[in-house]
Amino acid sequence: MSYNEAKKKYAKIGVDTEKVLKDLSEISISMHCWQGDDVCGFETTGGATGGIQTTGNYPGKARTPQELMADIDMAMSLIPGKHRVNLHACYGVHEGKIADRDKLEPKHFKPWVDWAKKSGVKLDFNPTFFSHPLAADGLTLSNPDPKVRAFWVKHGIQCLKIAEYFAKELNSPCAINYWMPDGYKDEPSDRLGPRKRMAESLDKIFNAKYDKKKVIPLLESKLFGIGVESYTVCSHEFVMGYAMKKGILGLLDMGHFHISENVADKISSFLMFFGKVAFHISRPVRWDSDHVIRQNDDLRAAAQEIVRMGPKNFIIALDYFDASINRVAAWVLGMRNMQKELLKAMLQPNDALKAMQDAGEFTSQLVMQEEFKNYPVSDVWAEFCRRAGMPADESWLKAVQKYEKEVLLKR
Repeated sequence: MSYNEAKKKYAKIGVDTEKVLKDLSEISISMHCWQGDDVCGFETTGGATGGIQTTGNYPGKARTPQELMADIDMAMSLIPGKHRVNLHACYGVHEGKIADRDKLEPKHFKPWVDWAKKSGVKLDFNPTFFSHPLAADGLTLSNPDPKVRAFWVKHGIQCLKIAEYFAKELNSPCAINYWMPDGYKDEPSDRLGPRKRMAESLDKIFNAKYDKKKVIPLLESKLFGIGVESYTVCSHEFVMGYAMKKGILGLLDMGHFHISENVADKISSFLMFFGKVAFHISRPVRWDSDHVIRQNDDLRAAAQEIVRMGPKNFIIALDYFDASINRVAAWVLGMRNMQKELLKAMLQPNDALKAMQDAGEFTSQLVMQEEFKNYPVSDVWAEFCRRAGMPADESWLKAVQKYEKEVLLKR
């Protein structure tokens, strides 16, 4: 079926595909830089710690800021639309002596800003509370040692300054996400104390001066991690309570809940009480293993909720790291899968389906929900890609394989 035929078919159920194409092109997804180098960063040669584990040793990972930037450019050339890039603090560019986390400044990220301006992307940010000697015992902002807490508080404040720098230079608000791996491997004797210390430390960070119109602080919860299986300080309940009290946004990560939980079901409650939803898209397989996202039921449900409640009410970022496959391909596949699921949700007559639910017409609702799954989404996707000058099918992989042969395998 051609796009024009698909356009007519969707029009019969009240869906304007031209509006859908326009709306989809305006959704910016924040692509995570850490897929490109296995969450290593540019401070040390070691791998990630803090409950994070990247598996696989596929050749060609980025070793320098320049290589990572080039890989991101390659990925973006195969992803329709204008998007953002999500940086971690450990990706600062250091000349000579490496600045410790509590001494990071905007100057360490000027090369990223220069690159972003040239590449036409905006930047988001994350403090890095892991992969550091002062995080080796698994506790940062909740550490019993006041000197350790002070170090990490300073890091959190410095990162606010860097986020503000990004926002000013790129003329776009910068979302900055605080995720701390703090927790214990075995059952703790005191659950309250670490959370009190965490709250006190966060207060010191968020009471620092920053432009609230330019910087959007986010606080992310965690279920468990390797080495902190029994207790995490920043549990879902802690994050919800603290974020609401402080007037910042809590962040939902699809990998940070029990496998049996439907994360999409949590979105509407977050929107009601926070007014906006910060959302990390990932794919856990039995645990928070951050696999490349697929077009599965979990992603579909999340995309439907985003569309039904308005994409402008969401801060969408991807968060996974797979070192067992080509890292550039992992970016491209994940970003395009996210867009495809958003498109599928946009091509549903959501108002009509809602009206059926409200009227108690559950038979009609069920039938329509199922029948619409077989409407010609692929033809609309092909048109979206055609207008962006991108391949609509799997042929994009040939470009990545060529890049692998000419660039990645020579590293």
